[in-house]
Amino acid sequence: GQRSLRATPRKLVTTIEQTVIEQFPYVMFNIMPLIFLVFGLPAIAKRLLKGLATDNEIQVVRRGLPYNPTTEMDLKLWHLAQRLRAESTIVTLFHDKQPAQLAQAYRTESLPPLLQQGLADFLSLYGHRGVAEIDLGLPRWSEDPTYLLGMLANYLALNDPDAAPDVQFQRSAQEAEAMVQTLIRRARRHGWLRSQLTGFCLHRIRALSGLREVPKFDFVLLMAGARRHLLAIGEALAHSRRLEAAEDIFFITLKETHEALAGQDMRALVRERRASYERELGRRHIPRIMLSDGTEPEVTLTREQGNDTDGVLKGAPASAGVVSGKARVLLDPTGARLEPGEILVAPSTDPGWTPLFFTASGLVMEMGGPMSHGAIVAREYGIPAVVGVTGALEHITTGQQITVDGSRGIITLA
Repeated sequence: GQRSLRATPRKLVTTIEQTVIEQFPYVMFNIMPLIFLVFGLPAIAKRLLKGLATDNEIQVVRRGLPYNPTTEMDLKLWHLAQRLRAESTIVTLFHDKQPAQLAQAYRTESLPPLLQQGLADFLSLYGHRGVAEIDLGLPRWSEDPTYLLGMLANYLALNDPDAAPDVQFQRSAQEAEAMVQTLIRRARRHGWLRSQLTGFCLHRIRALSGLREVPKFDFVLLMAGARRHLLAIGEALAHSRRLEAAEDIFFITLKETHEALAGQDMRALVRERRASYERELGRRHIPRIMLSDGTEPEVTLTREQGNDTDGVLKGAPASAGVVSGKARVLLDPTGARLEPGEILVAPSTDPGWTPLFFTASGLVMEMGGPMSHGAIVAREYGIPAVVGVTGALEHITTGQQITVDGSRGIITLA
């Protein structure tokens, strides 16, 4: 809170260290039962339904899950867009201005009242979140709402009632509930007990799986508080000329922060690290595995097998279904425009990307596996997805017509 931000920089460092040492392990310990339920129940259900249901049918059960704070966040943003749609001046504003311009207007409180207050209300609940939110050095949405304003622009461009996110979510939930009843009936062929156990597992999968996002939501809330403290320390160090700017605090360790508070000048060290950071931002390919001799097994395997033969890319099946459409390659979702029906192609995704999933018809990720965040969310939203596609960003371009087969893990390039 504001009172804690008035504490001395040394006390703020101590507060951050206590957060990491005391609160983080507490959070991790308390989520272990939830992790067991989220991953254990589907395994039990799969065993009970062996020979009675396909993997794709079991996947359907986890569509349109309740109690997921990330999905609830996305739907709240959609409902805000629906309220904004009623004011033609606001719709025109989104058409004429870039998200960054609207973000600046929000900071100066010069947006139309409905938009200004609506965004403020949303940020009061979700302002601690952001894209790549695990990185403490990156701004939260409360600091820079550019991405959210870009998503509102995307939602305002969505005019098909059947493609509306809330309609899609409700449809997915109904399909999931219908599949639960279908699978229980199939299990009944093997006896009353199996059908009861199957129903027990499937109903609890639906009731509990969405909660898997709650620990992450709470942890990011803790991190947002730590970031505020770090920025306050950075301000003090910048004022005393041991850093050039408050944001430079994210380029030194907590140990070095103590040294800076004791009088050591960190400006040269930060310049060196920032230069390295800027270079790495331009890196398009990040090895998932690297051996001690410096070789990358994935590259070697790709060269041997070939991943662009006859216009076909291969990856891991992540969410069943087949969809064809135009690709939209995005390296950063901030300010991105994803037209309804386009297929999202990205290096990887985290919860900050999920508002884009409501307008995407499919997903291709260069990194990640079937249990990565993007894959799980794609299954919940019912959009075909293929992940772990080596060379996806190299071979697919925005506007290119592609077909995603999420059941077989294949992308066909036109």
